[in-house]
Amino acid sequence: MIKLENVTKFYNKYKALDRVSLHIKPGEFVSLVGQSGTGKTTIVKSLIGEERIHSGKVIVGGWDITNIRYREVPYLRRQIGVIFQDFKLLPKKTLYENVAFAMQVCGVSPKRIKTIVPHVMKIVGLDKKMHRYPYEVSGGEQQRTAIARSLVHRPKIILADEPTGNLDSINANDIIDLLLRINKFGTTVVLVTHNREVVNKLKRRVIVLDNGLVISDEEIGKYVL
Repeated sequence: MIKLENVTKFYNKYKALDRVSLHIKPGEFVSLVGQSGTGKTTIVKSLIGEERIHSGKVIVGGWDITNIRYREVPYLRRQIGVIFQDFKLLPKKTLYENVAFAMQVCGVSPKRIKTIVPHVMKIVGLDKKMHRYPYEVSGGEQQRTAIARSLVHRPKIILADEPTGNLDSINANDIIDLLLRINKFGTTVVLVTHNREVVNKLKRRVIVLDNGLVISDEEIGKYVL
């Protein structure tokens, strides 16, 4: 599903990734962990075509995206749902409109939008609040909206980049439970985080990065750095 083969990435003279190789299989739930600046977000950006690597190979769903053309990036991102720490919701649109907008920009018909959006809002438990605005709901509910938005194209992969970073422990646990439920549908989930407590409760595969290197990769891992 996801393969990085000897991936190296520089920012000027700083080496963000140093010959990183990893393989994430379809349907896995994997935590990608490490302190800030260890290369986690660089991997995410490489997987969604936002950053170009300097050497190596990046493969997503059998598609070699190492030298992906800019016009192909939107097609790639329909295969990958991305969730960020800061929600990235439009404040003047309702929760429903925020999710619908992700479909509108891709030219999806209004009829299909009216079918899909209520369905994904129900999956994340917001079917009764979908006509509220972001400022009218909690941070956890805003993140659930972001997750609903990531699901509208039925992606094969969810990349969750620090999805609990702005949440208290109760809301953070709720978001992780939701990601686990999505994973049960067969969606591959990559959780990018530095939250030890969250990772160690999961008892799933853990890949640890440090200084741009993979220093540990365990099937049932712990984050102990």
